Amino acid sequence: MKKLCELLDCPYETEIKGFKINSKEINEGDLFICTMGVNADRHDFIDDAISRGAAAVVVSREVGKKSVPVVKVSNTNEILPEIARKFYDYPNEKLTIVSVGGTDGKTSVSTIAQTLIGKNICGYIGTNGRSCAKFNRSTDNTTPDADKIYGYFDEFLKAGCKYVVMETSSEAYFRKRLDGLNFQVGAITNITSEHLNIHGSFENYLDCKLEQFRKIKEDGVAILNRDDKYYDTERKVCHSKVMTYGQGKENDLQIVNYHVTPSKTFITYSYNNKNYEVTSPLLGDFNVYNLAAGLLIGLALGFEMDDLLKNISKINVSGRLDLIDLGQDFYVMIDYAHTPNGIKNLLNFVHTLDINRSIVVIGQAGERDYLKRPIVGKTVCDNATHAIFCYEDPRSEDPKDIIDMMVKDIDDKSKYEIIIDRSEAIKKAIDMAREKDIVLILGKGSEDYEKIKTGKIHFSDVEEATKHLQARLERNKVRS
Repeated sequence: MKKLCELLDCPYETEIKGFKINSKEINEGDLFICTMGVNADRHDFIDDAISRGAAAVVVSREVGKKSVPVVKVSNTNEILPEIARKFYDYPNEKLTIVSVGGTDGKTSVSTIAQTLIGKNICGYIGTNGRSCAKFNRSTDNTTPDADKIYGYFDEFLKAGCKYVVMETSSEAYFRKRLDGLNFQVGAITNITSEHLNIHGSFENYLDCKLEQFRKIKEDGVAILNRDDKYYDTERKVCHSKVMTYGQGKENDLQIVNYHVTPSKTFITYSYNNKNYEVTSPLLGDFNVYNLAAGLLIGLALGFEMDDLLKNISKINVSGRLDLIDLGQDFYVMIDYAHTPNGIKNLLNFVHTLDINRSIVVIGQAGERDYLKRPIVGKTVCDNATHAIFCYEDPRSEDPKDIIDMMVKDIDDKSKYEIIIDRSEAIKKAIDMAREKDIVLILGKGSEDYEKIKTGKIHFSDVEEATKHLQARLERNKVRS
């Protein structure tokens, strides 16, 4: 709890129990900060916030007299992080914070790094929520707004954490969610085109990705993938020490060779002129790189390679190649892949396995990068045996319109079918699978919701796949 005058330059000694930017989340005694959202001006919700118990309001324009103290600032969005830091007594300065950016692989690298360092001392914030050894909780965004993020830092401190590894999205930089926050280590996976609906152009998107390196402390470390096409561009922005990973001998951590099997990956890494033989539970070429990035994060923080390697067997990235195995003679896997590059890499990997056909269930999110939709559709049909297009977080858009965009550049119409209902699409894929086929349900991973026109509903690809697979196996038992 803080007094309002401790958070802002004002004469009010009003006790503040918390602070919010969403009037619906206001509790008795909270401070309501009227930030400007993408689609909303929160000044419009002041009366709602007060009716819910707001003790004071922060504004950036005249709103008239209210029944609670009103403090006017020049920009509510810019003042929000500072209020958050003060309210929680600057928790960011008591933690060592690691940022993981890139188009694909952020969740994997962040989870890997947290596991290698140890969940008892390292927290995680990202697509899969926020977690450490003592709790696992949800988040609203991959990279939360400042009103949430400093509270999460405070949670980690109270749980005994010394480190936090967090995914940082290009949108978070664009929305200024990370203003005032600096990183001890910043790692990047790769850069391909994404989120152009937000950024307007690839150049703007790239610049937001590069912002990560501008926010690394002078005595910090930037970790770069030397094999990524934008390595030279990234390197030019770095003002701190740089460590690299990749297949060339010039890298700090070299990927010497690797062999992927259906159940594990055998890798040889080289660091400080010493080879390390690693058995990883992660599958796919891309995860060889993700593991390398995770290892370099630990090394950059001062951990010993041998200590990091002891934790590799504990790695489990939820929503990434999750296998649903009920004893069937084909594969069913759930994966978060949703970008053209991520989907292509995943399909290239599964076709190195001993499988017959690949059947992909996929959609694309509404109110998001529409330019990506036909590229995703064509990427799937060019690299899979069969595609079933369905809805995926359509929000206010008509799912059929989204799917029509996805299929517009696919010449061979026999390569796909459209089943708008996602549950029915998953059922069809599982029912049509034969021995040694693989069913890939992409885009949502371990998320347990869908965002539709009427709001957020419970929906889990894992639950739906399990349900339909069980039903198929039961039907087969009856027939036999």
